[in-house]
Amino acid sequence: MHQPVVFLPGLICDARLWRDVIDGLADRVAPMVADLRLDDTIAAMASRTLAAAPQRFALAGLSMGGYVALEIMRQAPDRVTHLALFDTSARADTEERRETRRKGIEMIGQGKFIGVSRGLLGQLVAPHHLGTPLAEEVQAMSERVGEQAYIRQQKAILGRIDSVPHLADIAVPTLVGVGMLDKMTPPELAEEMAQHIPGADLVRFPEAAHLPTMENPASVIAAMRNWLAR
Repeated sequence: MHQPVVFLPGLICDARLWRDVIDGLADRVAPMVADLRLDDTIAAMASRTLAAAPQRFALAGLSMGGYVALEIMRQAPDRVTHLALFDTSARADTEERRETRRKGIEMIGQGKFIGVSRGLLGQLVAPHHLGTPLAEEVQAMSERVGEQAYIRQQKAILGRIDSVPHLADIAVPTLVGVGMLDKMTPPELAEEMAQHIPGADLVRFPEAAHLPTMENPASVIAAMRNWLAR
């Protein structure tokens, strides 16, 4: 029987973020990719996801999706069988990061939304992926999500809580994964989460930055197979 797995996209990402991983796990999982474009709080994103999800499911979130996953663990821990957190953080934003997000919202008000800018793309993917079809797919994905969803998502992230105090309460098999070249949520943040979550496995993905599910899906698939078998 295929295992229900709910996949949570990151900021300005859609189902393409998880496509290669879902394809690689097709013999094992019954996937659902949540729609995180509609709400402007992390709590509302979690509630909407729970309303659409199976009664019991494994849960995987990347970046902003990780924030939503941690909120789901607060709202309905008994419904989650396994938890995977990729390229995310349990901490609240620093004031510097919050200001960067506010400026991004302001730029949209000035009519400057172009999806993922060239500067941001360099933080999302590893240097050797710049100028490749993969980078073009990341850009296209951001344009599909669009500016209004981007504003809602950034507002949700700005309002999220510090989840570090809640990590010790997680009582399901947990995978913490991170691209070894991730600059946005660097490996030390993944290490911190893994240290606080009882029994968590930490996996570092080579040749990947913030989007290992697209940059190195084979490594992610292998890690997730081991995780789902726990």
